[in-house]
Amino acid sequence: MGHPHQTEPASGACEVVDFDEALFDACSAEVRADLLAEARLLAGVFAPGADGAALGKLAGQLSAGERDAEIGRAHARRLASALKRLARDAA
Repeated sequence: MGHPHQTEPASGACEVVDFDEALFDACSAEVRADLLAEARLLAGVFAPGADGAALGKLAGQLSAGERDAEIGRAHARRLASALKRLARDAA
């Protein structure tokens, strides 16, 4: 297998976008407030007194698909992004 040829020079630095941050920020202010309230409730039940790392782990479990049949994938991803925002703010 041959190596690909570069036809254009490298453009320099690229921007790294945090998907969860972008997903959370894309929600309306009302939805963000609801998600944060739900995230605080989840954190209080499943990770009381937790630090940012524990909240991040809880968010990772939600993002990875560890959820019950009552919560859809889209909502789970948005809720995980809200948990990550709480974790970031707790750090």
